[in-house]
Amino acid sequence: MTKRWIFSVLFLTATCCDAFVAPVSCLHSTLLQNTVSEEIDITSVALSSVASSSEQLSEVELERARQKKIILGILNPEPTRDPVLADPITKEPLVVNTKSGTYFGGDNGRLARRTKYEMKSVGSNERYEGTSQTYYNLLEPVKDSETTSDSSSREALTAAARDGIARNLMPLIPSPLRSAMATIGLNVGEDLVPMRDLFTSPAVSYAYERGWRDQFRTAGFPGEDEEARMAMEYFSPAMARSMDTRALVDMSCATGLFTRRFAKSEKYKRVLGCDYSASMLEEARRRIQADSALSNLKETQLDLVRLDVGQIPMQSNSVDALHAGAAMHCWPDLPGAASEIHRVLKPGGRYFATTFLSSWFRGLQATEGGANGPSKKAFQYFESVDQLRNLMEMGGFSHDKINIEILQPACVVIRCEK
Repeated sequence: MTKRWIFSVLFLTATCCDAFVAPVSCLHSTLLQNTVSEEIDITSVALSSVASSSEQLSEVELERARQKKIILGILNPEPTRDPVLADPITKEPLVVNTKSGTYFGGDNGRLARRTKYEMKSVGSNERYEGTSQTYYNLLEPVKDSETTSDSSSREALTAAARDGIARNLMPLIPSPLRSAMATIGLNVGEDLVPMRDLFTSPAVSYAYERGWRDQFRTAGFPGEDEEARMAMEYFSPAMARSMDTRALVDMSCATGLFTRRFAKSEKYKRVLGCDYSASMLEEARRRIQADSALSNLKETQLDLVRLDVGQIPMQSNSVDALHAGAAMHCWPDLPGAASEIHRVLKPGGRYFATTFLSSWFRGLQATEGGANGPSKKAFQYFESVDQLRNLMEMGGFSHDKINIEILQPACVVIRCEK
């Protein structure tokens, strides 16, 4: 009995152990699988984390590289091809190089940045310069300085300063006095062109918006605000066709009377105020800097350019609209100017100008002693609408694209489309 009981217990124990072996083995297998699975999951997460870190690192590096490029671009920007400006002779696009940038005291205690530019077209030996605080000088190329002795340099500078002062005063001096000045060595009057050089005088530049232009109202001129409105209204269709560029030129801009109005309208991507006179452009820049509304332009790039309207340093078909307020009677080479204006305008581009009929100048002649007075030498005389129409047709504008009206008594308004 006892043996049988012992044998039964051993049998049951063995049976139970055998029965228990399988579950233990299965559990071990399951745990092993789970462990491997967890290790795989952990490895995947780790790899994913490494990849994510690499991506983040890559993004950080890319951002650093981008910021570095921006900083280097500010400090040493790449040369850029100007979409409008060109070599005055070849008409090839100018490549603009930023040479330096410095800060100096501006108006109202603010710091102003002065950037110097050098411009040159491909294949040309002529270089031109300008600064952000003055203007682009595309009238006179940069001359390489020649080696001279100190004494000869001082003499050259003295002569240049003397002739410069005389040239500024020359337009205001009567012919007999100019002849007398020539006898003492001031021969700068030999190449004087009154209708061009009258406005190079700082005295005229100073007076232009301080009473000089007010007298134009007596000839029928509509006033600055109204003329700007008329011009911008006429330019609207041309600008609508060129939303990507919208370049407007204010030719013979003088002190920037209209240039400032065009820029402040923010209707244009670029406004270029252009004049032959350095003193006019300097006065224009002074007025631009004094106008707080022009220091925060959002849409418009405003540039000043010194040039000759008879040899416009702009690319063909590059300008959407061109304005010339009370200017054409001051241009020595009218056929050349009309042809150049037509050349630089895009197809569909528009020209708006105001000028005087000769009848208004004859009133001045009466006060100056007749037909040989200063005004006869200083201004072009337009006798009729037909004369002006023929001028614009010779320049290249079609007869049916020219509209000329008279604002009595003697203001002419010209509208042309290319």
